[in-house]
Amino acid sequence: MKKTAKKRTQNYKKHVGQVPGTLVYTGKKSGNKLQIQSFDYNKDTIKENILQHIENAVSYKDTDTVTWININGLHYVEEIERVGEQFGLHPLVLEDIVNTSQRPKIDEYECYLFVVLKMLYYDKDENIAIEQVSLVLGKNYVLTFQESEGDVFDIVRDRIRLGKGRIRTLKSDYLLYTLIDAVVDHYFSIVEILGNKIEDLETDLFAGQAKENINVEVQQLKREILKVRRSIFPLREVINRIEKIEHPLIYKRTITYFRDVYDHLSQVSENIDIYREMIWSLMDMYMTTISNKMNEVMKVLTIIATIFIPLTFIAGIYGMNFDNIPELHFKYSYYVLWGIMILIFVAMLFYFKRKKWL
Repeated sequence: MKKTAKKRTQNYKKHVGQVPGTLVYTGKKSGNKLQIQSFDYNKDTIKENILQHIENAVSYKDTDTVTWININGLHYVEEIERVGEQFGLHPLVLEDIVNTSQRPKIDEYECYLFVVLKMLYYDKDENIAIEQVSLVLGKNYVLTFQESEGDVFDIVRDRIRLGKGRIRTLKSDYLLYTLIDAVVDHYFSIVEILGNKIEDLETDLFAGQAKENINVEVQQLKREILKVRRSIFPLREVINRIEKIEHPLIYKRTITYFRDVYDHLSQVSENIDIYREMIWSLMDMYMTTISNKMNEVMKVLTIIATIFIPLTFIAGIYGMNFDNIPELHFKYSYYVLWGIMILIFVAMLFYFKRKKWL
C-alpha cells in the first residue's frame, strides 16, 4: 500500500523546488521516438511531410497557408524547449506541455492561444488510458504535442488530404476547432462503452447471475467514471471561454462551431452524471442482494430452530432419569410420543406455509 502511494506522488515531487518554467516530463511513455508531422495547406494545395528536425518547422510560422505541426514525444524535453524558442512560446507554456498531469485549460497570450485537453481511449487490457494533448494556436498554424504515436486525429488528417468540408478554406482557428471536436467526439464512444458495462452489471444483478467478484467490477467502473469525469468536465470551461473570448486569432464565424462542441460536452457530461448515479445504485443494489441472501439463510435456520424447540422440550422432559414419570410404563408410550412429535412438526410446517414464511 505504501509503495503504491509512493508511486502516485512521484510525479508531483518532480516539480517540488523547481524554478517556474523548468521543463520536467512527468509522464511514463519515455521509450517512444520523436516524431514530427506537418500538414501545410490552403484551398488549392497541400503538403504533408515528416520533419527530421525541429528547425524545419520554423519555415511554416509566417506563411500565408495554414500549417498543422504534430509532435509526438514529450520526453524529448530539449526538443520541446527548442520548439518554444522557435515559435516564441512562454516558458510556463512549455512547462505545462511536458507536465502530463495538467488540468484541461486555456491560456491567452498576445500572439497565440494555449489549450490543454485530455484524449481518452481504451487500451488492449480494456482499461481507460488518458493522454494529454496540448495545442498552440498561432496566426497561421496549430502546434499539437502528444506523448506517443496514435491518436484520434486520423479523421482530421483525411479531411485535410481529401479537402472534405471547410477545413481547407478557413483559417487556423477552424483547424483548432476540428482537432478539439475530434477529441470530444471520441468521448461519446468512451461513454457508450461505460454505459454498456453498467447495463450488463445491472442485468446480472437483477437476474441473480452476478459473479462473485462483481463488487470489484463495480469499483473499477466507479474509478473509470471518475477518471472520465475529471478529464471532461474542465473542458467545458475551456470551450466556454473560447466562445466569449475576444482574441484576433478567433474569428466570429468559428464561434458557432465551438458552441456546437460545448453542446456535445454538455451531453457527454449529463451521461456521465447519469452513469455515476447508476454505479452508486449498483453498489447499493449489490449490498441489498447480499443482505437479502443472508436474510434468506437466517430465515431458514430460524424456522428449523423453531420447529425443533418443542421437540427438544418433549425429548428433554422424557429423557430425565426419574422413576415416577407416569408414561414410562405405558405399553405404547414410545409410539404415542413419536406421534405427538410428528404431529407438532407437521402442524408447524403447515402454519409457516400458511403465513408464507416458507
